[in-house]
Amino acid sequence: MIDCMEPNNRKQRPSWDQYFMEMTQVVAKRSTCLRRKVGALLVKDKRVLATGYNGAPSGLQHCQEVGCLRDQEEVPSGERHELCRGLHAEQNAIIQAALHGISIEGAILYCTHQPCILCTKMIINAGVDKIIFKGGYPDSLALEMIEEAEIELQQFE
Repeated sequence: MIDCMEPNNRKQRPSWDQYFMEMTQVVAKRSTCLRRKVGALLVKDKRVLATGYNGAPSGLQHCQEVGCLRDQEEVPSGERHELCRGLHAEQNAIIQAALHGISIEGAILYCTHQPCILCTKMIINAGVDKIIFKGGYPDSLALEMIEEAEIELQQFE
């Protein structure tokens, strides 16, 4: 019989950052965006406060159903955010927290991608203290504003 407590049989637990980053990948699977699947979590005191993924507002048709205007117009990534039916994952996480009366002041945002300038401005005003992201995003103004707001920014390896 195998003793599960023997050192050779113990599975290593993920760190908290690994744990929450893996969750962002699962959340991103709900995305209805045709270009990029993004997931976000707002976490405080090692507890998930809200999640979000990118997609159209509740009750409206998704890009999977009506097509992608940004693809049709050949809009490069990181430009002309207003030409999209969807909300970003970070926006949806902030909105979910607000809908349910949950303060995210002092929270950590875990995200599959670096936030864009639109999300960055919301993150700053919502009082998020730290952003941990996996993939980059072409938005230098967002990086400048995150630095100016003194929000800790960490790329997850």
